[in-house]
Amino acid sequence: MIRVENVSFSYTKKVFMEDISFEVQKGEIFGFLGPSGAGKSTLQKILIGLLTGYKGSVQVDGTEVRERDNSFYEKIGIDFEFPSLYEKLTARENLQFFASLYENRGKEAREKRMEELLEQVGLLRDADKKVSDFSKGMKSRLNFIKALLHNPDILFLDEPTSGLDPTNSRLMKDMIITEKQKGKTIIITTHNMEDAAELCDRVAFIVEGKIKALDSPHHLIMEKGTNKLHYSYLNNGAEVTDQCLLKETGQNVQLQNLMREGKILTIHSEEPNLGDIFMEVTGRRLA
Repeated sequence: MIRVENVSFSYTKKVFMEDISFEVQKGEIFGFLGPSGAGKSTLQKILIGLLTGYKGSVQVDGTEVRERDNSFYEKIGIDFEFPSLYEKLTARENLQFFASLYENRGKEAREKRMEELLEQVGLLRDADKKVSDFSKGMKSRLNFIKALLHNPDILFLDEPTSGLDPTNSRLMKDMIITEKQKGKTIIITTHNMEDAAELCDRVAFIVEGKIKALDSPHHLIMEKGTNKLHYSYLNNGAEVTDQCLLKETGQNVQLQNLMREGKILTIHSEEPNLGDIFMEVTGRRLA
């Protein structure tokens, strides 16, 4: 569905993004992960046609993005991190307006779709309230379903769970998974490593305008991560903690002796998470 080949982009004479290449398959959830200013949002803007002055090739559903026409936007849905809503209109009026911009649904179908989406995100009872009276989380949920109104084939989601409480974050993630099950292709831009690990089939680590790693979260963790074993034991009446690599437990003389003597108080393994791998690969923390 998406093919990016040797893409570079500059806001000034200095190169901001260089030699970016990747592909995203139909029905895949693909994540861009990186710190602020790394190039994630710029890359997303290129993919959705807001920035067309790039070098290289960017094809979305067979269309070279710099050559797109208005029909291009019938196929994609976009949920920016900061909601783009009309505050003086109600939630329903916002959805009606944005739905009217698309050609592929009749009025009756649009109205039914709106009611269903409002109910799914828990906003049906508030549908006739002005958006100016909505909380940040309510605006985020409304902005998300705005991207689904015209039933697009490809979704671009920028920090989709940002600012949401755990319950609504779970709701949002479940809806994203449901869209994937329908065969939708989904691009997620996020700082949130837990969301990425749970939702994404593959992720790209982006730092300073370059892709530093690209694989599934599981493969990245298994390939680059190091599992550790943490244990504690008594020494002269005091509890002492120590650790060793999980793969070296059989050769750890101290651990083997403590186990034979029954002196182990606690023992547990520690597996790296995606944030640990990002730090190891890029030398940067997400911030």
